[in-house]
Amino acid sequence: MRVLLVAQQLRRAVPGGIGTYVRGLVQGLGDEVDLTLLAGGDGLGPPVVDSHLPGKLLTRAWDAGLVKAPPGYDVVHAAALATPAASPLVVAVHDLAWRMLPDAFPRRGRAWHEAALRRAVARGARFVVPTTATADALTADVAAARIDVLDPMYGCDHLPPADTAAATELLHRLGVEGPYLLTVATLEPRKNLPRLLEAFARARPLLPDPWPLVVVGPPGWGEQVKPPPGVVLTGAVPPATLAAVYAGARCMAYVPLLEGWGLPAVEAMAACTPVVASPLPSTGGAVVEVDPYDPASIAAGLVVAASDERRRAELVTAGLLRAAELTWEAAARAHVAVWEGAAA
Repeated sequence: MRVLLVAQQLRRAVPGGIGTYVRGLVQGLGDEVDLTLLAGGDGLGPPVVDSHLPGKLLTRAWDAGLVKAPPGYDVVHAAALATPAASPLVVAVHDLAWRMLPDAFPRRGRAWHEAALRRAVARGARFVVPTTATADALTADVAAARIDVLDPMYGCDHLPPADTAAATELLHRLGVEGPYLLTVATLEPRKNLPRLLEAFARARPLLPDPWPLVVVGPPGWGEQVKPPPGVVLTGAVPPATLAAVYAGARCMAYVPLLEGWGLPAVEAMAACTPVVASPLPSTGGAVVEVDPYDPASIAAGLVVAASDERRRAELVTAGLLRAAELTWEAAARAHVAVWEGAAA
């Protein structure tokens, strides 16, 4: 089977979780299919069909139908709603957060997502989603028969071996010498960083020592948060460094207001790190679950996950068991089954 995977997200300055999804699929597929990447992905291994158009202009050309997917493929899989006209077309919808949490998205972004979803439906696409909740929400736009819930749709085994030396050097440069708490996310409104920082301020005096909170992630859109005392911003870090930062943390907090899945939480689980999280599909309950709208709830979770040794051990065991279920090889098999059905 010849599959064209739309990889334009990798051309963005901040590829985010969708970029991780593209890379993970490539990893999981291996030689399973004859894979080509469209508009991004140099260096990943599969051949690339690229465009001389810059990213935003290419998306507009796809939107207007001026540029179509190249012919000769059994199926075209779009990693997000930026889709060229193609048939058969499969589109990944990770969530409908722009509709469910509109204040956390710029107005133009909401309008584009709505229009892009309508275009994908009109182009006859099949849709893959990570949860039945997203599938149910999507039935407002497309018949349920055109939606497949993949189990799993994502893996968490994509990070390389931990580069402990690089992580130690990074933390030392930022003044972090001992234990620390961690959060990992693009810094944008949906990720709920202001409430997490308020919760950390409440929790810090209750910890065995005034451990800092390390915030890893690139800036997104919206007002950027100025770190209060005890909070250290690293910006984006290389994957091997991130793996080591996960492994060295007392706990990792991930408390978005809304998330279709929640990759950082299970990345931390795979690194044997206790997790404090909003209710997320990814975690399978193997976390200290908190109310993302309530700083007191988040603070209590931080204290438990960072300092209650018995509970920490339970969380590590449960997290490893959950992470073991989420491999990119299993996710790739689920995608191939959908692609075979679409091609037929």
